[in-house]
Amino acid sequence: MMLFLFYLRFCFRCLRFYFQAATKYDVHSPFVADFVEYIVEDERVFYAFPFIERMRARLNRNNYPIEIVDLGAGSKANRSKVRSVRNILRYSAVSETTGQQLFRLVAHYKPKRIVELGSSLGISTMYLAAAAPNGQVTTLEGCPDIAEVAQMNFQRLEFSNISLLLGDFQNTFPEVLNEIAQLDFLFIDGDHRAGRAEQYFEWALPKIHAKSIIVMADIHWSKEMEQCWEKVRRHPQVKLSIDLLQLGVLFFDDAIREEQHLSLVRWKWKFWRLGLFGRKRNN
Repeated sequence: MMLFLFYLRFCFRCLRFYFQAATKYDVHSPFVADFVEYIVEDERVFYAFPFIERMRARLNRNNYPIEIVDLGAGSKANRSKVRSVRNILRYSAVSETTGQQLFRLVAHYKPKRIVELGSSLGISTMYLAAAAPNGQVTTLEGCPDIAEVAQMNFQRLEFSNISLLLGDFQNTFPEVLNEIAQLDFLFIDGDHRAGRAEQYFEWALPKIHAKSIIVMADIHWSKEMEQCWEKVRRHPQVKLSIDLLQLGVLFFDDAIREEQHLSLVRWKWKFWRLGLFGRKRNN
């Protein structure tokens, strides 16, 4: 019953997002128009997509049991301490669509120093690393057995620009921040406990610069995550926030002339608009 209520509430949050979301026909800002063209509407199949999705298919056939050390909020669908690789993939890995959005973000804005909180089986990590062949991805994972599988995946696909750090984010993330001069791209995933994502956002702020991007996963996953998203997007240093349903994207560039928040979907999701009734959504 609790699981049913969770998914019912999640569906309600998704519907609310859909009805509030704008399309490219509502956008007037050149910066946002560029974002829509290259992140939201881009349907090109990049070189990395097929081989990462083949790895996903391989993991989906893997029923090997893994002992779970869950330092985050845990799965709503499966509370077992021993789960198969296939089950972890299903409930913890990013979707193909989300992975490709991460790739497009990195490929378009070209960050060099990328940090990910929550490797899981490495699907999202590989999308990030494939988009930044001249960059460095540091990914943090709390579960030893899951980290081992992710590391094998990185080696199998011969990624040389990924380093994996094992441990509680409360310890490993400050270590990483202390070692780097600046942070170009941060992907916050893997810990959806109340207040934690907001805390990681605050910790990262001293290392960001005008061109930095912070991405938060599963911003509509729970009431707590929605509240967290509302807080961080209204932070004084945030100049633009974009809600893509599964991802929330934060920009900090003062060159963005007006502070705004947008929820965006592909125009096909609201095809009847076709520019005839579009209006700018800004708050």
